[in-house]
Amino acid sequence: MSQKAENQNFEENNIVQNDAEKPTEVKKTSKKVITLSTLFILFIFIGTFAYMMNTDDVNSLGEILRTADYKWALFGLICLIIMWLAEAVNMHIPLKRLYPTQKFTNSVKITMIGQLFNNLTPFSTGGQVMQVYEMGKSGKRTSDTLSILSMKFLVQQIMMMLFTIIVLIFQFNHFQYLFNQYLVIGIIGVSINILLLTFLIAAGTKKEVIMKIAKPAIKLISKIKIGKFKLIKEPEEKLKNFEKSVENYNEQFKLIKNHKIMVLKMSIAGLIQAIAYYAITYAVYKTFGNAGANFWEIVTRQTFLVLLVSIVPTPGAGLGAEGGFLLIFGPIFKQGTINLGILFWRIYTFYLPILIGALFMIPTKRLITKRFQKDKT
Repeated sequence: MSQKAENQNFEENNIVQNDAEKPTEVKKTSKKVITLSTLFILFIFIGTFAYMMNTDDVNSLGEILRTADYKWALFGLICLIIMWLAEAVNMHIPLKRLYPTQKFTNSVKITMIGQLFNNLTPFSTGGQVMQVYEMGKSGKRTSDTLSILSMKFLVQQIMMMLFTIIVLIFQFNHFQYLFNQYLVIGIIGVSINILLLTFLIAAGTKKEVIMKIAKPAIKLISKIKIGKFKLIKEPEEKLKNFEKSVENYNEQFKLIKNHKIMVLKMSIAGLIQAIAYYAITYAVYKTFGNAGANFWEIVTRQTFLVLLVSIVPTPGAGLGAEGGFLLIFGPIFKQGTINLGILFWRIYTFYLPILIGALFMIPTKRLITKRFQKDKT
């Protein structure tokens, strides 16, 4: 099948309206949320630094930094860049299919804006919203971008879970030991991820079942008040938006069936992204001269850390991530190196994405991308 024919097939299957579609209003993340999140992040950074100064001797910290193996630190930075690029490729593949003039540099920009707002907002809720807003400024239709982001999210989640399952199979004894050590974290984290996977599959195949559960659930939650604060305002509007999201997400399962080559490419990018993410922690471990745990043991512990931070509602899972790293990796780090390990790990996975992502918010000349059009014949 030719590229033109594939594009036409993708257009016909994509969840879009006609060319006269009115743009959907996308609400940006509020300035109040960003301000409060930024202050919270500064508080975490200052608190972590103060904790290190109070716990470790300044001279010993200086000695550890002097003797650190910065080749591994550079390797961690390379892994971080690979992770970003892999995510950008994951988004660029369907974007390029639907918008042939799409530039990869713009896909990188959209990715980094997502990184910025994912880390600035609780439960990473702001990233996709700001990505849709940014793509809209370059002429992309909201229905298209929501569809593409849904597909990207679906592929990423499947590949991350698949990679985790493979690791657990080959490191089952180590996983079992960690599960016994951190039973509560394990049960909560595994349960949440099983529910998430179940929801993803159900939303893609049984949208009617999802809506039958969602309607009474949203109505019930809307009646709950904490003082004068209602957990859900305007439940009918929320339900309507939720139903649209489920319908859109349901269409992505159909796209996966009809565009196997495209999804395969996205899956490879998603797998590279997952491996690069886990390799960052191993790089931090080796930077400070630690030995005894191999790469797969580090990945298994990192899996537990992911389970922990997934239930922390603060921006970037702040405080929970630092505490979880100390709890799970503390026993295998050399004495005196764990606090610097936490700091380096958070620089890679939290502070650098925010700083670099903020640079991509600087206004630049915007190229309006043209959408693929079906032949009239």
